[in-house]
Amino acid sequence: MIPLKTDCRFFRGDIPCKPHKQHGVHCVDRDGRDCSHYDPIDKKILIIKLGAIGDVIRTTPLLHKLKATFPHAKIFWLTLTPEVLPSSVDEKLDFSLKNIVALRSIQFDLLYNLDKDREACALAAQISATTKKGFILKEGIISPIDGAAEAKYATGVFDDLSQSNRKSYPEEIFEICGFTFAGERYILERPTDHGLKWNINRKKKVIGLNTGCGDRWTSRLWDDKNWVALAKTLKKKGYEVVLLGGEQEHKKNLKLARASGTKYLGHFPLRQFTALVDQCDLVVTSVTMAMHITIGLDKRIVLFNNIFNKHEFELYGLGVTLEPEQPCRCFYQATCTNPEYRCMDFFPVKRVVDACMKLLPH
Repeated sequence: MIPLKTDCRFFRGDIPCKPHKQHGVHCVDRDGRDCSHYDPIDKKILIIKLGAIGDVIRTTPLLHKLKATFPHAKIFWLTLTPEVLPSSVDEKLDFSLKNIVALRSIQFDLLYNLDKDREACALAAQISATTKKGFILKEGIISPIDGAAEAKYATGVFDDLSQSNRKSYPEEIFEICGFTFAGERYILERPTDHGLKWNINRKKKVIGLNTGCGDRWTSRLWDDKNWVALAKTLKKKGYEVVLLGGEQEHKKNLKLARASGTKYLGHFPLRQFTALVDQCDLVVTSVTMAMHITIGLDKRIVLFNNIFNKHEFELYGLGVTLEPEQPCRCFYQATCTNPEYRCMDFFPVKRVVDACMKLLPH
């Protein structure tokens, strides 16, 4: 039998490893010496964070701590959006039957399930691991695995506890995993092969206006006339203004671009959209995927928030969170149900302009 180093980070078993393909090496050479690329693994760690793209991005700070604490661990991550995971993740796994079947056959040392979705919690119960942290399915009910997850669990069950919380999301997930958050940043790798050239005047400071928030959370929408006024004002003050959004905002952004005389370059797949955000110096956005991409790229940010607890969002000193001048009464609700007024109508354009100019002076 040819000597094999199956504990090596590069060893696959089904196909040749990368060092062999690149350099022709074997696990052990003819003189009995280990391959110079041999990187032995002493732990297997699984992160389950399915979530929306933004939720996955804002969980990446945990990788800093895991790499520092377990430098020889192999990290697996199961998610709906593996394309946003950084290269420090050894196994980027999409949420598919083939990967679920494979994971059930692996004995992990550590399993972190940071989702409270039923399917994620069911998998956390089914996959073998010496230590489990986060959330699990017990008798069909989503439950915290231990005391470290109880506080985060309670904020998802009771609105008053969620509103009184003063910890950011990274602080909460670090505590769940048994660590202390020390300002670890998002890890979002800049796409360099997007293949697009942007019609953007880089001689000016560039401000991106992310005008939508999806069809579900309409309680967060700012009126179109406000976006037009904001775009016109910023353009008049000498900024290059670019409208941002996805396919759902396409028609809206075409209309806003015509009304404001500012640029809208279209909607793009995730990698190209990330590259477009990277062209901006500052982004104005509500709580969306674009918010987390902006933070991950270390861009300045003006964040609109109304229905969430503002303390949940870690901005790393990159910007400010603005809230309506009338209090929001629709906490964590997708549509506005307040019969008296809509809080996003009390969000003056001048306040947003002032915030942009303070964060991004000429």
